[in-house]
Amino acid sequence: MEESNKRNEISQLGKYQLINKLREQFTNHHASTAVSFDDDASVVDFGNKRAVFSSKLFLEHIHFDLTYFPLRHLGYKCTSIVISDILGMNALQTHLTVNLAVSNRFSVEALEELMLGIRTCCEHYEVDLVKLDVTSSAVGLAISMSGMGEVSEQDTVLRKGTKENELICVSGDFAAAYTGLLLLQREKQIFEATQNSQPDFEGYEYLLQRQLKPEPRVDVIADLKKNGIVPTTLAVVSEGLAASLLQICDLSSTGCTIFEDKLPIDTLTFDTLKSLKIVATMAALNGGEDYELLFTIRQDDYEKIKKIDDISVIGYMTEKNAGHHLISNDNCQIPLQAQGFASTKNE
Repeated sequence: MEESNKRNEISQLGKYQLINKLREQFTNHHASTAVSFDDDASVVDFGNKRAVFSSKLFLEHIHFDLTYFPLRHLGYKCTSIVISDILGMNALQTHLTVNLAVSNRFSVEALEELMLGIRTCCEHYEVDLVKLDVTSSAVGLAISMSGMGEVSEQDTVLRKGTKENELICVSGDFAAAYTGLLLLQREKQIFEATQNSQPDFEGYEYLLQRQLKPEPRVDVIADLKKNGIVPTTLAVVSEGLAASLLQICDLSSTGCTIFEDKLPIDTLTFDTLKSLKIVATMAALNGGEDYELLFTIRQDDYEKIKKIDDISVIGYMTEKNAGHHLISNDNCQIPLQAQGFASTKNE
């Protein structure tokens, strides 16, 4: 009797049969999907709306480590990151293209697991996969994704456009994803050293989820629109809060002041970083992979923003010559710098 868990080699199917097999999981959600898989290129009709495009490349050993990253979670996370980039324009993603480069280390079942994660994210956020290509790789796994979205002209928000005295806002909390990465890396080192220990993540589920399965803040974009708020600038925080804020300042020719006691940091994140002898504020400013939204609003919108859950006002914009500063808990003025952490993380 043939075993039900038999491994099917990719070479047995060929490229196009493989693509057809992997795409069977997907259905379209949008009437604008005109041509998807069956031609050399995808055709999307946006009518009178603006098209927004984003692309990302994820490389094994650079952006992810399959030692502790399940393929299903990887597919979900990569898709979530691309959706987040579209949100950074105040747009909603509608379409996705995926290109995979795989070595013979991966089976058909492994790729199906990866695509299941992509499909789950697409289903949840109503995104249509319109193109999939697979090629060979000499080593490891590479994932290239392109996202497409739409937004009206009047709702388009860039990283340039904020002015002096406008308020600096962020969604969610910071440094949890970076803390989750530290825990995963620590357990990997212990496993490699002992060869028989099992990872102990009890009580750290939130931190692991923020690292392995981040969610794009589609809800925040919807809440802003619901409350009649159009941000003056908007960015997705992927490389740390400081880097994103300084880029906004540079493009808008402004300075900024933020307050340490206003930075949203989850208690579990703070306590875990303390046990690792890492200052939580530094991790929040430079840790990366939060994929939260950073945006500025006019002071007239302050009462409106207070009505939205999970939003923190952390400071305000200043004139350019005032510089970029963090006001510490002991009321010291510290120059704000983007330092970044040396770690395996998504760019």
